[in-house]
Amino acid sequence: MRLIFMGTPDFATALLKELCARGHEVVAVYSQPPRPAGRGMSEKKSSVHQFAESRGLLMRTPKSLRGAEEQESFRALNADVAVVAAYGLLLPQPILDAPKHGCLNLHGSLLPRWRGAAPIQRAIMAGDKESGVEVMKMDAGLDTGPVALSARTPIGPDMTAGELHDRLAELGAPLMADALDLLAKGELRFTPQSEEGACYAAKIDKAEARIDWRRPAQALHDHVRGLTPFPGAFFEGDLGHGVERVKALRTKVEEGRGAPGTVLDDLGLIACGEGALRLLRVQRAGKGEMGIEEFLRGRKLAKGAVLG
Repeated sequence: MRLIFMGTPDFATALLKELCARGHEVVAVYSQPPRPAGRGMSEKKSSVHQFAESRGLLMRTPKSLRGAEEQESFRALNADVAVVAAYGLLLPQPILDAPKHGCLNLHGSLLPRWRGAAPIQRAIMAGDKESGVEVMKMDAGLDTGPVALSARTPIGPDMTAGELHDRLAELGAPLMADALDLLAKGELRFTPQSEEGACYAAKIDKAEARIDWRRPAQALHDHVRGLTPFPGAFFEGDLGHGVERVKALRTKVEEGRGAPGTVLDDLGLIACGEGALRLLRVQRAGKGEMGIEEFLRGRKLAKGAVLG
């Protein structure tokens, strides 16, 4: 089909690669504009942007799609359909209406649960046991359009957001490609969403990342894995070299009692509001991920210390 692709991160890149491999005519790729990143804060192109350029595809990075000129430019592409995956910009009604068959979105949750910007992280942070990807037709609401195809996957008890992201990208790319095959044959059917069980997956605020040791250990375990690898749940404490901020990347729920935030042994067991959390893998500022034993070499995380 003649399509416009709209996406920004790795999740979307996997889909764009699949659509190119299936022989679709990608007449334009839309992605978020380059953003300052890294220590030097130099502008970095998105994953989708880089891949599109490597394939010689027409690349557009508008800051907004609200303007009449931008909307006319989009309409003039005369696409059969627009395929959207984690794009990050609001699509006004003229954009939704421009392609012959409208705009299809690949969404990383089992709708109507976790509509919104961060469905993968929110599912894990809430302790959900299952997730999935769905192909839906976009409408004026926030992820409220009718659904055509779904693929489900379990969420393991220790699965991180990064791992679920990769699994959903693996499931989602062929799912959307199959949807386009059905659409081309006039056989793609949509079912309206139920409003029962609908909830909103708000964008992750970095202020949420601080670990509150007053919460139950299981809730904190889910919090940690839902924020791994980014932005990373963190705690602070004086570890022998002044107060440090440390990201917790892998944890384990264990038995233990004490005032919340108290170190219960010499191998990273921390008391929570209910139970205790064992630190397994962590990351210091400016350093790579490491196991707790490596981290503790030359640092003081002694029994009785209190973390913030």
